[in-house]
Amino acid sequence: MKKLHYTDQVIVETLEKNYMPYAMSVIVSRAIPEIDGFKPSHRKILYTMYKMKLLKGNRTKSANVVGQTMKLNPHGDQAIYATLVRLAKGNESLLLPFIDSKGNFGKVTSRDMKFAAPRYTEVKLDAICEEIFGDIDKNTVDFVDNYDGTMEEPMLLPTTFPNILANPNKGIAVGMASNFPSFNLKELCEATIAFIQNPGAEIIDIMPAPDFSTGGELIYSKSDMHKIYDSGLGSFKIRGKVQYLKSENMLEITEIPYTTTVEQIIEKVVELIKAGRIKEINDIRDETDLKGLKIAIDLKRGTDYEKLIAKLFKFTTLEDSFSCNMNLLISGRPMVLGVKGILMEWLMFRRNCIKRGALYDIDKINEKLHLLYGLKKVLLDIDAAIKIIRETEQDKLVIPNLMTAFSIDEIQANFVADIRLRSLNKEYILNRVSEIEGLEAEMKRLMDLVNNDKKIDKVIIKELQGIIKKFGIPRKTNLVSELDVVQHVPEEHIEDYNLKVFFTAHNYLKKVSLVSWRSSGDHKMKEEDEILQEIDGSNKDEIIFFTNQHNAYKMKLHEIEDHKVSNLGVYLPNILGLETNEEVLYCVVTNDFAGFMIFGFENGKVARVPLEAYKTKTNRKKLVKAYSDESKVVKIMYFSEESDITAIRESSKEIRAIVFNTSVITEKVTKNTKGIQTFRLKKGSTMTAMFQTELHPFENIERFRVTDIPKSGEEIDPLEKLTINKWIKF
Repeated sequence: MKKLHYTDQVIVETLEKNYMPYAMSVIVSRAIPEIDGFKPSHRKILYTMYKMKLLKGNRTKSANVVGQTMKLNPHGDQAIYATLVRLAKGNESLLLPFIDSKGNFGKVTSRDMKFAAPRYTEVKLDAICEEIFGDIDKNTVDFVDNYDGTMEEPMLLPTTFPNILANPNKGIAVGMASNFPSFNLKELCEATIAFIQNPGAEIIDIMPAPDFSTGGELIYSKSDMHKIYDSGLGSFKIRGKVQYLKSENMLEITEIPYTTTVEQIIEKVVELIKAGRIKEINDIRDETDLKGLKIAIDLKRGTDYEKLIAKLFKFTTLEDSFSCNMNLLISGRPMVLGVKGILMEWLMFRRNCIKRGALYDIDKINEKLHLLYGLKKVLLDIDAAIKIIRETEQDKLVIPNLMTAFSIDEIQANFVADIRLRSLNKEYILNRVSEIEGLEAEMKRLMDLVNNDKKIDKVIIKELQGIIKKFGIPRKTNLVSELDVVQHVPEEHIEDYNLKVFFTAHNYLKKVSLVSWRSSGDHKMKEEDEILQEIDGSNKDEIIFFTNQHNAYKMKLHEIEDHKVSNLGVYLPNILGLETNEEVLYCVVTNDFAGFMIFGFENGKVARVPLEAYKTKTNRKKLVKAYSDESKVVKIMYFSEESDITAIRESSKEIRAIVFNTSVITEKVTKNTKGIQTFRLKKGSTMTAMFQTELHPFENIERFRVTDIPKSGEEIDPLEKLTINKWIKF
């Protein structure tokens, strides 16, 4: 038997040698777009079509383009054609398509509608490509050899607008990914102009949010969009467009989110019908035709269509999320940038393109001027030139004789010698000499342009204004404020029963029905955990959680599963999606938002906010700035009616207390009101505790009572100090 031999290898070295080159190739040469907005596969197809002169004239078969593209892109024809399809107008993937198409190119909104074979479809470059390839033949971008060195191709395309933000672009590399939304071209160009004129401009006011080729509605939150614009990361929700046709008792879906397909929506609805979760639908069908997308849903008689629409948004991809990851290559290096960062990189790239184009024109003008300067010398004594040519015996001596006679170089002499005899008339001579002045003026203009970024920016702005006028179209995706998105909860399907809510110090919550609670034993809790609140309520109530990060989170109690006392309960940071180091301090159960909240702070201030201030028209989960962040919160309490409060002020020397009625605290509708001063604090003292007086009464409570605030309070005697510690704890 032959003995096998193994060679030990260092895994790090093997990965570096074999895996890293592959990973870098995928990142740099395949999956991540560059500042011109294209991946290599896109660029190769479009440049091939440009060289085939498909910017003007008639369409050609897609198979022809695919075949020619193989000279730049060594892939199979199906891979190339699939990329071409996505760039085409007929597929509707792009908000700004680059290819004018004829034939069946499938639809981005359909999973099952396949595009026709390349021999059946026809393509040419769309008019917008004039802005993609402008001045590409003037050395505006670098060119490199193709894979076999037989052709050259551009490394980037000199786009006259920030195309990277004009179209959606998704790529999965090795260890990283990229996902760009698309923005409306008109808004994008206007925002770019504003940014060029003032880098500090609030471009979100000009270009408020992404725009998609499939339309729909974007649930708009300016604060969330700010985060995406600043960091290049984040997500937002988009939903389809649904209308109710009363005459036919039917729902009609005519636009869907960019992230889903008609088949996905229909299949999910059918699944919900079979599971009995949706009972209001008689029939659902795809009625998409040449006029556009359409999903028809026949309703049963007596159906509340608004509640059904809410169900469809909640349980199907008719409402979906788009996650932004604006990762692009800058000089071969992956970078995640916000919108302004991308615009700045594009602006530097575009300035460089214009400079290079101007330098190219300067070189050409220099060449032409050089010839004309030589001609001008000869034209001063044209008769002498004719005499030299006529009297020179050998042809090869004509050029040297002209060079010697007029002090011109060989290039100039050849140009003079090649002038036809019929051109040696007065009109020709005057025209050519006057041409020098025009070229010199153009040379000066171009030199000024090259050396002045402000003048280059004016050129860019003028180009962008031309694009707006020529290609600007209205926004397709409507913006809907998150405050206006009403989510109906069909209350009749929610079982109502009395229950108790238990909230613990370790942020666990138990929702226990009264039936289960009466027959239960001891609470199960983690070691050193304890119950902070025991609240009565019903399954249809809402619960509000207040956290140490000044946020409030709202949920319906029916959305939380029932527990037994013997369970730990649900861990709130998980179900609420709390931030790192964020924890719940207090919770309130309500069904009518009556009563008020009291917030006590270390700085001695107390704020009173009506609970109704936390009521919203929509089913919003998170409310930011739920209370003041001016000072650390000491205690949060809910009251349904006026009550007495005891507040404790502590320093290294003494502990003082005051007792006051909540009625002396002025109520403010603003949630994050700073409150009013209750304690007069001396240096080194803070308010450390606050509690409902009747729960922890002092002896001789009246000596601490005040009727107006602020007060310094009365000192607590030594015996009463012993009970303070358990009251100070939140």
